[in-house]
Amino acid sequence: MRSLFTRILVATTATFAVVAMAAGNSDLGETQQPTRRWYKGNTHTHTVNSDGDSTPSEVVRWYRERDYHFLVLSDHNVLTSVDGLNALYGADEQYSACPQCRPFLVIRGEEVTDAFEDKDIHINGLDVQSLVEPQGGNSVVEVMQRNVDAIRAAAGVPHINHPNFGWSITAEDLRQVRDNRLFEVFNGHPHVNNKGGGGRPGLEAMWDAILTSGVLLYGIAVDDAHVFKQPWNRGASRPGQGWIMVRARRLTATDILTAMTAGEFYASTGVSLKDYRVTEQVMEVTIDESPWSKYRTQFIGVGGRILEETTANPAVYEFIGQERYVRAKVLESNGLIAWLQPTMRNPSQ
Repeated sequence: MRSLFTRILVATTATFAVVAMAAGNSDLGETQQPTRRWYKGNTHTHTVNSDGDSTPSEVVRWYRERDYHFLVLSDHNVLTSVDGLNALYGADEQYSACPQCRPFLVIRGEEVTDAFEDKDIHINGLDVQSLVEPQGGNSVVEVMQRNVDAIRAAAGVPHINHPNFGWSITAEDLRQVRDNRLFEVFNGHPHVNNKGGGGRPGLEAMWDAILTSGVLLYGIAVDDAHVFKQPWNRGASRPGQGWIMVRARRLTATDILTAMTAGEFYASTGVSLKDYRVTEQVMEVTIDESPWSKYRTQFIGVGGRILEETTANPAVYEFIGQERYVRAKVLESNGLIAWLQPTMRNPSQ
């Protein structure tokens, strides 16, 4: 914006019987997946190339030194070069001479920063191949759609940012955007109104309204960091507030974004998972527990209704066959959260 865990889940190699959660994943079935790993990353951060306080090199170093696997630099209407940063800080997991060294990747990106009247409309383009100019439009929905289309034309993957910033984007607006699968269910900036207020719904309530309408949308968490040099300032947009854990085959931009588009990730402000499994019969969540915390898992359906809540680990929900969709949310006793991606069951119910 212009005016503006923690225990890290160690990447592990395992074979899972999971559902391939592709877009429109209402046809569920067990299948043996190739070996996949968990990768921690942030898809929304800023440098001095727009309104951040640190250089691209300083920003990349912050994440690498804190055991992230990947980072997207997303300056406002600027496409920051990442080739030199990857040469300096990147580590290829396939060719690394140090098996214990953590691989790291910088992915190019841009926050396409546009507006309609007094509404701020910001959409990230992940791995865009060229700069995307703000497209404008005659309504909030048209501005979003034109920018999503332009990001796709630049071979990028869009995600719609902080809908409640300036109370700019409603659930009905989001529901109408085509060819977009990602939005921010949590943004770490202090002025984006994640929880809603004054009669306006929070981002989770918006998510459930969209899912209830039959539109599949995946929720990501980001820090939207601008301020790296004031770690004590709780009123600043600091790094490390939210991230995603992506289950992918390899640490490449293509593999990471393919997995994200398929919903193979969870969003977190500090809760770590060991596994997440969906079959035709059940949804199962295994938490990587901290000895200092307690946890409860909610399985959520139409209209945000809690279908089941449990303190068991693993947490298991058995499908009854009438659900339009089910998503899971893990709540930690100190306020940390993990949001798991929805599976669409019977969207027309």
